[in-house]
Amino acid sequence: MSSLATPLNHSSVSSDLTAEVGSQKQQASAVVITCSALLREIIAICRANDWTHLQPQCISAELHNRPEKIPGAVKELIDAAKLKGYGAQQIFVAYGDCGTGGLLDRLLEEEGVERIPGAHCYEFFSGADRFASFHDAEPGTFYLTDFLVRHFDRLVIRGLGLDKKPELEPLYFGNYRKLLYMAQGDDPELKERAKAAAQRLGLEFVYHHVGHGDLESSLEHFNQRIEVALI
Repeated sequence: MSSLATPLNHSSVSSDLTAEVGSQKQQASAVVITCSALLREIIAICRANDWTHLQPQCISAELHNRPEKIPGAVKELIDAAKLKGYGAQQIFVAYGDCGTGGLLDRLLEEEGVERIPGAHCYEFFSGADRFASFHDAEPGTFYLTDFLVRHFDRLVIRGLGLDKKPELEPLYFGNYRKLLYMAQGDDPELKERAKAAAQRLGLEFVYHHVGHGDLESSLEHFNQRIEVALI
């Protein structure tokens, strides 16, 4: 069986984040399994709170184009963590359902492992109520996060094959009206790149700074739960 989980030196992960994860690994008391699209934010949250005992393990964001493979990739890392002696209560999954149709939740229930609430990262970055208001205002909205802006060409244009078959673009994006960039940081360059992405797709550009949203509060809740075991 080929490995679906990617090592932390995946091309989408910068060397400074890899070094940070490596230093955390030496003293980790809990594991956070996440998509590489969230790794930068999780490292930033752990750094800001001095949570050096949390060890992120990531899976390639490219699996969002093959969501049926996400549960298998998550299980692979859960099994690896348990082999190293981590109990189910020391493992947290920072993933939404992400198009798995409930298969991820079924797996996590069997494994006794908790995940962040929400259908996808857009929901837990913006918060469930705020995301619902975005969706209600315009159902035909294409969403970008900081990660997706950085990797728009690789994951969206090349990932969907639009570089080779541009005639497919109306098939993928014909029902969209807006591109909403929900920013985690405050980076003018990323905002300009998101605007360019909207123009590339022929969509109205909308910008909202949402920060880390429920991702940080969910990690805080997980950290509080494991504190007793760390004392």
